[in-house]
Amino acid sequence: MRSVELFAGAGGLAIGMANAGFHHAAVIEWNRDACETFRENKRHHTHRVEEWPLHEVDVRAFDYAPYKDDVIVVSGGPPCQPFSVGGKHKGHMDERDMFPQAVRAVRELRPKAFIFENVKGLKRETFAAYFEYIRLQLTYPGLVRRKEEPWREHRARLERHHTSRQERSEYNVVAELLNAANYGVPQRRERVFIVGFRSDLGVRWSFPEESHSEDALLVAKWITGEYWDAHEIAKKHRPRQDPRLANRVSKLQDGLLFGTGRAPWLTVRDAISDLPDPEKFPANDIPNHCFNPGARSYTGHTGSPLDEPAKTLKAGDHGVPGGENMLTRADGTVRYFTVREAARLQTFPDDYIFRGVWSEAMRQLGNAVPVRLAEAVARSVAETLVSVGGNG
Repeated sequence: MRSVELFAGAGGLAIGMANAGFHHAAVIEWNRDACETFRENKRHHTHRVEEWPLHEVDVRAFDYAPYKDDVIVVSGGPPCQPFSVGGKHKGHMDERDMFPQAVRAVRELRPKAFIFENVKGLKRETFAAYFEYIRLQLTYPGLVRRKEEPWREHRARLERHHTSRQERSEYNVVAELLNAANYGVPQRRERVFIVGFRSDLGVRWSFPEESHSEDALLVAKWITGEYWDAHEIAKKHRPRQDPRLANRVSKLQDGLLFGTGRAPWLTVRDAISDLPDPEKFPANDIPNHCFNPGARSYTGHTGSPLDEPAKTLKAGDHGVPGGENMLTRADGTVRYFTVREAARLQTFPDDYIFRGVWSEAMRQLGNAVPVRLAEAVARSVAETLVSVGGNG
């Protein structure tokens, strides 16, 4: 199943798509460092990356004509800074809003399905009207915004078209806020996924079931002790249970909240415990695993505890990423995650190399979709397309 990947960044969504069985006919990204990351992995023959045609170009200038009638799925993460809590909150007024280009790709390629993702800020009340506008555009990509037409007038025209039901919708679109930790990613990271299927396919689809849960981690830590045993942590070295969890753990033990059948959330320790401490062993030969000094804790930026999923890695749009990109040790001291550790927290494969200085590599990772989350959604879409004969 051939696909086109827009706004590819460091490749998290692209790798997840490939793992799910999609073959990229084109990978489009304008950021030079992100493209260098792709080229570095092409040189090392990493996975399927070497097979992907990379286009370092502004997506607004990309010509989709050579790919028409050949692409099954369009995917990508339109730049999220316009809607990010840590950004400038300009939304549709921000020149970095690339959702119009996502809609253009769907309109010109007419794929059988699309997968777009963005930060959870897209669903903030401030952007509710514009988010609905995005959904309507993706539902009716053929109803193009006229030259000089304000977006609100275009939205009203789309609403009238939608409510009149004179024509069937072009795409059936659903959106959901997914927590990556619930899909086996060692990080609390919420992303909005927007998925659409061409209406003529008659697809019935819903987002994949969650595979991991916080309750299961609480059971493994504070009831069975399996978590500590797996990491060979002696009882005298195990931390004390947070008193605020006492009631919840008690209910789990009594079976009142038990029985989800899901695996435990993965933690920072699960992700990085087999890597040498980069501060103690700076001469390690692990790619991208170099100590970066200068980490400090301050209000609102206290780092990620070792035995919890990491906080959301940030891209550092206003400079060096803050406390969300730090590890908090048991003694309360902090250090920055290395690029390799951050890649583990984003579930990139270990042989995937990142180019650029530490801050730029962390920016790539902070903007990325966790590979495992991307794969879960993409695999569900792929299986559905196969089931309805929409894979060719």
